[in-house]
Amino acid sequence: MCERCCLPARPGLSRRGLLGAMSVSVIASGLAAPGLAAGDEPPPAGIGGEAALQRLLDGNARYATSKVQCRDFGEGRAARVLGQRPIAAILSCADSRVPPEFVFDQGSGDLFVIRVAGNVLSEEGLASLEYGSKVLGIPLILVLGHSKCGAVEAAIKVIKDHATLPGHLPQLIDQIKPAVLAAEAASPADLLSAAIAGNVRQTVEHIATAKPVLSALVAAGEVKVAGATYELETGQVRLV
Repeated sequence: MCERCCLPARPGLSRRGLLGAMSVSVIASGLAAPGLAAGDEPPPAGIGGEAALQRLLDGNARYATSKVQCRDFGEGRAARVLGQRPIAAILSCADSRVPPEFVFDQGSGDLFVIRVAGNVLSEEGLASLEYGSKVLGIPLILVLGHSKCGAVEAAIKVIKDHATLPGHLPQLIDQIKPAVLAAEAASPADLLSAAIAGNVRQTVEHIATAKPVLSALVAAGEVKVAGATYELETGQVRLV
């Protein structure tokens, strides 16, 4: 990646500072825990939900302007073997054009990602979010929809055109229908965009009130739940 499109992961490090950091690394390597190579670090310290959300938005701003951080994906691999401390759980649509780690310019181990068409909440997805929040201590759950979502578009066609879908698709669409109907009742200029945002808000509500685990963590202020949409055209994420 060109220098104009890629920011150093640790900006502002001079040649002298780099040499000093290397010296410290060499000394520290002799004191490192067994199994950790020089330069590997333990998982990052925990942060709160608001700080985690801001970190994602800052990362998206870099992504949308093609100023993503340069990353060595091998760095810290040994440390990650010992455990994980993601800063956020992302319930995202499975659309191949919406990869959360890229969209938010985050590194390996930073995000705990569940992906399903239409970013709907399944029992398995709920269990995964419970594990991430309760066991891993993730402070933020973000539901990420996106423009031109095919699953939401299919739900609109089922409702308006009585389209028939094959296989297990009807069960998926049934979870999106309430958001489409609520959006339609408001007579928006762009039904698809309104339904996509409504579907995100609907899933946020389902997560925040899911008993017994997530609702208790949200009530205690230990987990923040938020929703956003990703614009395919611009690369920007907007909170909803």
